[in-house]
Amino acid sequence: MEPNDVVKAQLLDERDLGRMLDRMAQQIVEFLEPGASATDSLALVGMQSRGVFLARRIQRRIKEMEGLDVPMGILDATMYRDDFRLRLKQPEIRETRIPFDLTERRVFLVDDVLYTGRTVRAALDALMDIGRPAAVHFVAIVDRGLRELPIRADIVGRQVPTLPGEEVRVRLKECDDLDGVWLVANPKAAGGRG
Repeated sequence: MEPNDVVKAQLLDERDLGRMLDRMAQQIVEFLEPGASATDSLALVGMQSRGVFLARRIQRRIKEMEGLDVPMGILDATMYRDDFRLRLKQPEIRETRIPFDLTERRVFLVDDVLYTGRTVRAALDALMDIGRPAAVHFVAIVDRGLRELPIRADIVGRQVPTLPGEEVRVRLKECDDLDGVWLVANPKAAGGRG
């Protein structure tokens, strides 16, 4: 958690998160058309930073459950954000690596939390600069509402309506040393944009 966070509730523990990712992996596989190759027609793209770890977990689950090899890429949409020049500090630019052709693929864009929709819009712009997918589906662990753009998750783990000043914290072992999702109050976040 962040220093000013006040935990209001734990929404998911490690086991809940694992079950949710199993279900999401199965939902993604259901998009595979009969006779089509998962390697050639589907792709996962994890949004920096936690979306990358989530996409890798989903990729492994699809392999374990279905024996399918779905390629995975990494996307940083920082430079495409509409508030890029409004931020006071220098943004951290992370790796973008999509080692396959997006053309005619069904791409599943993966992130941890859907909030205003601005990050997803930026990610869509970044993807379109790389290639032209047949379709893009958005996958989010938590949809916390308070949307500013007409964007929705196609596959969502949990809907958690939040109030201004509340945030959803997704923590993953790969970067946080624990798995879980919490609803927190953060006085500094009230009025902030995400």
